[in-house]
Amino acid sequence: MLEELQCWDAQGAMDLYYFDESGFSQIPSLPYAWSPIGEPLELPAYSHSRRFNVLGFLNRQGELIHHSTTERVTTDVVIEAFNKLIANKPRETIAVVILDNARFHRSKKFKAELAEWAEQGVAVIYLPPYSPELNLIEILWRKIKYEWLPISSYLSFETLCANVQKVLSGVGTEYRITFA
Repeated sequence: MLEELQCWDAQGAMDLYYFDESGFSQIPSLPYAWSPIGEPLELPAYSHSRRFNVLGFLNRQGELIHHSTTERVTTDVVIEAFNKLIANKPRETIAVVILDNARFHRSKKFKAELAEWAEQGVAVIYLPPYSPELNLIEILWRKIKYEWLPISSYLSFETLCANVQKVLSGVGTEYRITFA
């Protein structure tokens, strides 16, 4: 089914988006880093850190619509993100959003929005359980955490948020993913 949706997307019959959430904290995702000889890179050790949560819609052209918060991700936050997608998409286009089975994607409150979103040209399709490899936005989160964020991002929570926002704003231009 995903292959068929991708064909329709390529033909311009609809817009296909991959949706997911990711969190960033001062506990670095990098297990190691290289530094010049004699200039070791040291970061403070954090056992706990606030989280900067990002919700994103990524299409196969590498364009990203994102919503961020320092609050916990809840059904209400996910609904806000979907409403942002609706506000940003051309009214006449149909958008299909692929997403996983997280509890806030399956809640009664979320499902209550599906009919209204369908009227506005947005349909939701759930991936099979435990299949993150089918959600292309997972590649984006991995690129941000392991390649695009400078190690200096982790020096303060404010620096981390600013650098994540900078990367998110540059996705599709300065930071690119090409899907075959």
